[in-house]
Amino acid sequence: MPEVPRISESEWKVMEVVWAGPPVTAQHVTNELGEAQSWKPQTVKTLLARLVAKSVLRTEADGIRFLYHPEVSRETAVAAETDSFLDRIRRGSLVPMLAHLMESKRPLSEEEIEALRGLLPEKGGKS
Repeated sequence: MPEVPRISESEWKVMEVVWAGPPVTAQHVTNELGEAQSWKPQTVKTLLARLVAKSVLRTEADGIRFLYHPEVSRETAVAAETDSFLDRIRRGSLVPMLAHLMESKRPLSEEEIEALRGLLPEKGGKS
């Protein structure tokens, strides 16, 4: 998997808008997120510029405005973020993390349990 830079929580919100329907303008992102996040247009433009600098987005001139296109798919970014998270918390083993998830206050649904059962044989486990 290609190296994907860390994306902040605010940048993720912007990327969700971009991934939902590229290409987008800064105005479109502001319309989608500005009021809900209390972000001014300049905040959105700053976040877009950061994402361009990280090569997560690319720009295309369209008259006096810019169109923003994703350079990284959502799936690739999610995989990179998941790997980074797991590397930070698991300390070499997934078992403690999975045990915590199983014992957490938010119980797993039957669908989630079945999905996990289906994944184990794919990774060499026994069903």
